[in-house]
Amino acid sequence: MPKRHALLLAAPLAFVASPAFADEIYGGVYAHGVDTPFTFDTGESGVDLQAGYRFDELEGLDFLGGPQPYVFASVNLSRDTNFAGAGLSWKAELGERFYLRPGVGLVIHDAPSVRVDPATRIRTDLGSRILFEPEIALGLDLGRGASVEASWVHISNARLFNSEQNPGIDTIGVRVNLAL
Repeated sequence: MPKRHALLLAAPLAFVASPAFADEIYGGVYAHGVDTPFTFDTGESGVDLQAGYRFDELEGLDFLGGPQPYVFASVNLSRDTNFAGAGLSWKAELGERFYLRPGVGLVIHDAPSVRVDPATRIRTDLGSRILFEPEIALGLDLGRGASVEASWVHISNARLFNSEQNPGIDTIGVRVNLAL
């Protein structure tokens, strides 16, 4: 694994103040550049490895449903866009063992600042260095502090930073969570 990929995967751990406040760590494998209605094609593909750290629910924010702050990084093994970010997620129980986990955050990425598709002459860059990162996962509690989630992570500028274009990147995969 190239040195910059290892650094990007380790970056979220720099935000961890103390393991005593930690809720869980997670990691997964994702398809990169999945075609969905939420993005324009960037010409990227491959497999991403994602790793993150989810903290305990924020005290005092119960009126928001008890969000959990998280930090994470995503490394593309095909040398396309890597990104790292932070946000808030919520866990909504859907029964005894199933749950839904929506989240929203911001990421910083290393994609080219300007990229144009040579065939169509349409810009395919992401529009800004910092992007929005909504995500959603459907999870299954496996017991003993372990769970598995089918997860979708989207990154884009939502046309807020560049009104002329909004390519984004969707990743879809599976991640495993381990409570600490």
